Amino acid sequence: MFYETKDHHGLKHNPFKSLVVPRPIGWVSSQDRNGVVNLAPYSFFNAVASEPPIVMFSSNGAHSEGGYKDSVSNVQDTGEFVCSLATWENREAMNTTSSMVARSVDEFELSGLTPVPSELVKPPRVKESPVHLECKYLQTVELPSDNPQQANLVVFGHVVGIHIDDSIISDGMIDMDAFKPIARLGYFDYSVVDHVFTMPRP
Repeated sequence: MFYETKDHHGLKHNPFKSLVVPRPIGWVSSQDRNGVVNLAPYSFFNAVASEPPIVMFSSNGAHSEGGYKDSVSNVQDTGEFVCSLATWENREAMNTTSSMVARSVDEFELSGLTPVPSELVKPPRVKESPVHLECKYLQTVELPSDNPQQANLVVFGHVVGIHIDDSIISDGMIDMDAFKPIARLGYFDYSVVDHVFTMPRP
């Protein structure tokens, strides 16, 4: 089939998010100027550069109470955030933190997760995750939006510190079998890295 994206695709659900897959999940923790912490998963997330290391997450839509979603507001106001990586072990807690709740709700408490202090930034890390990327805010890029009432934003952060649990390091390399990161597919589907193959460049 072929369809122009300005037209309807004719399928049950929009296939776009099921085609550009798998997408890693950036579990973004941030806090506002008063120290109120927020934790939210973003599947439009990825590393975009390595020297220096830079990551991005994309936020579409508005908060149910109006304005930008907490992650965007907090990061732009304070200039800091942490991306913890979601894994098979913490998949249910990650899903819980995707709930649309009031700004006053503590997603760490809601999901039974443990906040632990970061080294270089104020927002806490997710103790239950084996990888945390401490980030300093770089910039926000506003993209076109099909709904003028809802912002379509990409937030970039400079990774200034990285925590790696020793349990996922083997022979000086990240052991994916131990790490077991999960990724978003389309619809309500996810995948877990449980098979790795090596293919050297020519």
